[in-house]
Amino acid sequence: MDFILITVITFAAVFAFVEIGRALQTYLKFRGKRIVSCPETHRAAAVQVAAGKAAWEAIVGSDELRLSACSRWPEKQDCGQECLRQIEDAPEACLVWTIINHWYQGQECVYCHKPFTEIHWHDHPPALRDKSGKTFQWNAVPAESLQEIFATHSPVCWNCHIAETFRQQHPEMVVDRHDDSRRMNLYH
Repeated sequence: MDFILITVITFAAVFAFVEIGRALQTYLKFRGKRIVSCPETHRAAAVQVAAGKAAWEAIVGSDELRLSACSRWPEKQDCGQECLRQIEDAPEACLVWTIINHWYQGQECVYCHKPFTEIHWHDHPPALRDKSGKTFQWNAVPAESLQEIFATHSPVCWNCHIAETFRQQHPEMVVDRHDDSRRMNLYH
C-alpha cells in the first residue's frame, strides 16, 4: 500500500511540476507590450496579451490567446482580435523591447558617438533626440508611434541624455565649451 501511495504522489508531483513549467513558459512567452499591424486599419497598434490567462489555459489544455489591452480600445474593444495571429507566428519579433533593441543596434549616440551594444533595460536605458534637440526616454512615446519616431529622431545614450536634460533645465549652471571632444569627455 505504501508503494502505491508513494507512486501516486510522485506521479502527481511530476505532473504538477510539468504543468507549472508549461504555464510559466507560456506566461514568459506572451508577456509584455507588443506592436502589431491592426488588420482593420493596417496601422501600428500597441497590444498586450492576457499572459496570465494564457498560462492558466496552457494547464487546462486550451491554447486560445486573448488581448488584455490595445491602443485602439475602448472604441474597438469588440474586434475579432485577428492581430493575435501575428503574435502567435512571431511572439518575440513584435515585442516592443525587441523592436527597440533592433533599432538601437549598430547605431551610435548622436552626441558622444559611442556605439550602442546590448541594452540593459533595468539600468540606464537609451533615449531619443528630436529635431529641436530635446532628449527624452523612448518609453515617453506611445508604443504604436515608435516606428514613426524612429524615422525622425536620433539615438542618445543614457549619459548624454542626462547631461542634455540638465543642460536644458539649468542652462545658467552649464559652461559651454565649443570643443566637441572636450564636451564628449564631460559626459562620460
